[in-house]
Amino acid sequence: MDHEELLKVRAAYDARMRRGAEPDAAQARVERTAAVVRQTVPGLGWNGVLWSDLDEETADAEIAAQVAHFAGLGATEFEWKLYDHDRPADLGARLRAAGFVPEPPETLMVGRTAELAGLPVAPPEGITLRVVTDEAGVDLMMDVHARAFGTERPQIREQMLSLLRERPDSLAAVVAMAGETPVSAARMEMRPGTPFAGLWGGGTDPRWRGRGIYRLLVAHRARVAAELGIPYLQVDASADSRPILERLGFAVLGVTTPYVWSGR
Repeated sequence: MDHEELLKVRAAYDARMRRGAEPDAAQARVERTAAVVRQTVPGLGWNGVLWSDLDEETADAEIAAQVAHFAGLGATEFEWKLYDHDRPADLGARLRAAGFVPEPPETLMVGRTAELAGLPVAPPEGITLRVVTDEAGVDLMMDVHARAFGTERPQIREQMLSLLRERPDSLAAVVAMAGETPVSAARMEMRPGTPFAGLWGGGTDPRWRGRGIYRLLVAHRARVAAELGIPYLQVDASADSRPILERLGFAVLGVTTPYVWSGR
């Protein structure tokens, strides 16, 4: 993609996936004020700010307002998802001053679905793909993620179960199996009428890395998105994933950093 196309795609991403965000789980609620778009969810789930329109005069007061909002709901933490083109330029420093802690930055990347769906990828020897449609499949994914990322993810488990129950057409998840053992897993989330499908949670057991399984899961989800007529795939890529995705043809739209406020 050339620079002009990337700017158009980024503007579309901001408009459709941030300002026009939809809840990522059946029990979640997206709220819009004049300055922010945020998601709130009871119990397990993702609480946070998805988009903001701030300047040097309004930023600090709005940060304080969002802290008060989520604290008032009893949330133990929430995330302010900051993009490097958000205003004001020092918004990250203002969030830190308000008690937010930045997590490792991720690279916002996008690829054309049609091109990625045509990748010549064959499963490595001994690997089969299992499409996730039920709780047993979700638990296989959580088993892989615990080994791949070194942490349990109960919020993701609850989100996936919610989507499978209430909005199954918005989720496509898959597990790579070596016999009866899950070794890699990933999911794709889709919003009706939007031009982006988000690739999330791609993780491989360290003992199985370097065999092309991650690439296989990207191609599988691209084919699903292509069949649904979704033109772009979007990824918040880790430092490990970025070079793989660049080799596959993904382009960089920017950098996003999760800033987390904890009330504990």
